[in-house]
Order: sequence, then C-alpha cells, then structure tokens
Amino acid sequence: MPTAPHDGYRADEYRALELLSRTPYGRVSVSMRALPFVTVARHVVVDGKVLMRLHGGFGYAQACDGSVVAYGADNLADREEGDESVWTVQFVGTARIFVPGPEELLLFGRAPHSADDAPFVPEYLCIEPQFITLHHLEGVPARRPAHSA
Repeated sequence: MPTAPHDGYRADEYRALELLSRTPYGRVSVSMRALPFVTVARHVVVDGKVLMRLHGGFGYAQACDGSVVAYGADNLADREEGDESVWTVQFVGTARIFVPGPEELLLFGRAPHSADDAPFVPEYLCIEPQFITLHHLEGVPARRPAHSA
C-alpha cells in the first residue's frame, strides 16, 4: 500500500487500493487471441501494486504478461444483512509475470487444491494500477438466495 495519499496517488485512488486490500478475490480481464476473457484471481496489495495469483493451467498469466489488463473487485459477496453499502474498484495497468518472495507468498495464503478438476498450479502477476476508479452505491439490500417452490 502507499503510505499516504501523496505517494503518487490521489486520495480517492489511495482509498480504492485500501478497499481492494480488504477483499481477497477479483476478476482480471484481457484479450486472448483477439477474444476478451475474464477470470478470477486472488490478489494482495503491496506498496501500491496489485499482486495476483492465477491458475497456471489455463494459460491466462502468459496471455496477460506484458498486456494491458483490467481488474475489478467489490464487496458484493462480503456484505451481511443490513449492510446496504456497496463499493467497486476497477483499474487498468500492464501485467507482468513475477516470482513472489516468501513474505508475499504468506500474504496470499493457502492456494486452492484444484481448478476444473486439475491440480492448482499457481502463477503470479504484478500490476501497477493506472486509471483507478472507485464507485459507491448506497441502499443496496444484501440479496440472499431464495428457495424456489
């Protein structure tokens, strides 16, 4: 995380990164062979950069490496009944494959066991966010699954 809003980020961008650090998963979007795709990624925010863990078996990290990607996360799934405040963070930036150090691996926590019935093979991306947006919605009831009759 940046240490303060003056570290190259405006106050709203700093707040967006702060909120992003509160939720563990988001969605990364990129073009692969001229077709857009979106996939889930585990992320952590370190020194103003977003580090991501993806399943290597899909080939998405290689598709993202060196490309401009979009990333988004929100608190939609994390809200409790009565919490009607929703935030979403989106940004774009150039993704680079990287090898995390021991401290960064600890931040990610345990990896999934499998992805689509195959052993989960972690690959990691680093993105320095640019064009960060933060949106708030108020009065959004927490939706709970209903059973059909």
